[in-house]
Amino acid sequence: MTPFFAEFIGTMLLLLMGGGVVANVCLAKTKGYGAGWLAITTAWALGVFIGVVVAGPYSGAHLNPAVSIGLAIGGTFPWSEVPVYILAQFLGAAAGALIVWLVYKDHFDATDDQGIKLGVFCTNPAISNPLINFLTEMVGAFVLMFVVFYITDGELTYDSNSTLPIGLGSVGAIPVAFTVWVIGLSLGGPTGYAINPARDLAPRFMHMILPIKAKGSSHWEYAWIPGIAPLVGSALAAMLYYVLK
Repeated sequence: MTPFFAEFIGTMLLLLMGGGVVANVCLAKTKGYGAGWLAITTAWALGVFIGVVVAGPYSGAHLNPAVSIGLAIGGTFPWSEVPVYILAQFLGAAAGALIVWLVYKDHFDATDDQGIKLGVFCTNPAISNPLINFLTEMVGAFVLMFVVFYITDGELTYDSNSTLPIGLGSVGAIPVAFTVWVIGLSLGGPTGYAINPARDLAPRFMHMILPIKAKGSSHWEYAWIPGIAPLVGSALAAMLYYVLK
């Protein structure tokens, strides 16, 4: 499997599980309706787990533009490969969101609340405050990347002749899943913890173009926050780690 296809499949699985659990918990007349935040954060974490397991051996399982850029800033991943990884991540996220919509189409049709429908695809703040919302997403991504650097001890370096790709897969699926789980449980309340531009922007685009019954706005006016804040948090984590090292 090529790194591009691995990132595509891994990110698709992440969004299929993550978007799927939001649909199951929040859309009308599902078996999991009302299961709550713990179910949502757990399934997102396990979605990260399976995405990393599948993609890790082939691409390093970045699954997130903030991870690719953070690793490049840290010198453990070549900048020349960042655009290819990010493209695969966005396409995979869009594909995962599409599959969720197909699986839960009847439940989308049965749901009246436009905000709940949008929430299956992307994030929106519980209380709109751009500064705090940006800070929340930045901190979440910072924690993810900071932990990744410390687990790997910052010693990973990219070698074009190496058979071990650099990324979340180099950390291990279980520690990464637990990190994402605790970020969601602890920091997910204000914004829904995108901490991943591809996870938010690509499904938001799918929400915009899909023929979802009475779907309402895709709220692109908010999208710059999950699009930029995780990149800032990841960059700060990379820089701070090497200052403290």
